[in-house]
Amino acid sequence: MKYTHILYWIICILGILSLPNNVLAAENISEAGASAVLAYETPKKVIDTRPQRLEKFLRSIQSPMASSATHIVQEADRLGLDWKLIPAIAGNESYFGKHIPLNSHNGLGWGIYTGTSYGIQFNTWNDGITTVSEGLKKNYINRGLLSIDQIGKKYAADPLWSSKVRHFMNMIESYRLYQRDERLLALSL
Repeated sequence: MKYTHILYWIICILGILSLPNNVLAAENISEAGASAVLAYETPKKVIDTRPQRLEKFLRSIQSPMASSATHIVQEADRLGLDWKLIPAIAGNESYFGKHIPLNSHNGLGWGIYTGTSYGIQFNTWNDGITTVSEGLKKNYINRGLLSIDQIGKKYAADPLWSSKVRHFMNMIESYRLYQRDERLLALSL
């Protein structure tokens, strides 16, 4: 019997200690003259690894856009776009900025119309990323083109554009910040 009580209290204490942090803090609230104490704490910020993940992914394929990874994510967040959309479009249009008109910083195929091999030139990758992100928001998303398929029909003449962009989005999504080195894995087998 004595051990049952001790076990009960140990389980209670462990249960309390395992509660999320936001249940352990207290905040005073008064309503109609009565005051109550509610358990609540603002959740701690989660570390956003998307910029580092994207940069590492772009560096792994030697993309000249790698140093703009943080800017890509910030612009996507600012405009409410999927953070993988811009780099996926760049993957499809220029293999992530590797095949572009000389010094154009236009890895997104922006302003390249059917029958031409050039498009709008930007001073930096960030300028191009901002312009295209804002253009997608204003000329596509805000006009009801919400899916990759809908965007693709207007963005490019290639009927496979949307499936290619989706493929690159999946590649980016599945890339992990801390990839296991395959060479070390092969050596250990």
